[in-house]
Amino acid sequence: MKVLLFNGSLEKKPTSTSFAIIAYLREQLERKGMEVTVFNLAEASIPFFDTAGLQEIPDAAREMTKIFRDADLHIWLTPLYHGSMTGAMKNCLDWIEISSREPVPYLTNKVVGMVCWAEGGHAMQGINTMENVAKALRAWVLPYSVPAVRGHLYNKADYSISEEYGKKFDLLVNLLTDVKFQFAE
Repeated sequence: MKVLLFNGSLEKKPTSTSFAIIAYLREQLERKGMEVTVFNLAEASIPFFDTAGLQEIPDAAREMTKIFRDADLHIWLTPLYHGSMTGAMKNCLDWIEISSREPVPYLTNKVVGMVCWAEGGHAMQGINTMENVAKALRAWVLPYSVPAVRGHLYNKADYSISEEYGKKFDLLVNLLTDVKFQFAE
């Protein structure tokens, strides 16, 4: 099974929150024999979504859409930005519109798990926004997500994922990978 970890954060430091979460999730998924692809939005060069005056679809958008559609399972993660996912993340997901004329368009029948973190306890707002977009793209949203309080994510001594959040991420990975999803075509 192919799993996509979609990093909607614009952080580039390897010591950032998104990279710590991705490293933890990747390790758990690979232990289960999953093929993991990480799509870091900060490195992707996805242009602003504007199909009105567009003559040709940018290669970066075409490649990103292929990566998203080729994955069997997804985990999307983002910091909370003013009650939502990052704007760049939403822009990236908008490009999946280029698949609208395909026999199976958008992210039809993909299963998506979600993680959002915030300084306070409002990370669920970001998950709600991602969930709305995933459903609009015809994906199935895992009925379990991880809204995280950033200050509780780490062990202060070494910045590894805390036991509390390790258990939550493990449950997300297990639910996403241990259940056989079957959809009528």
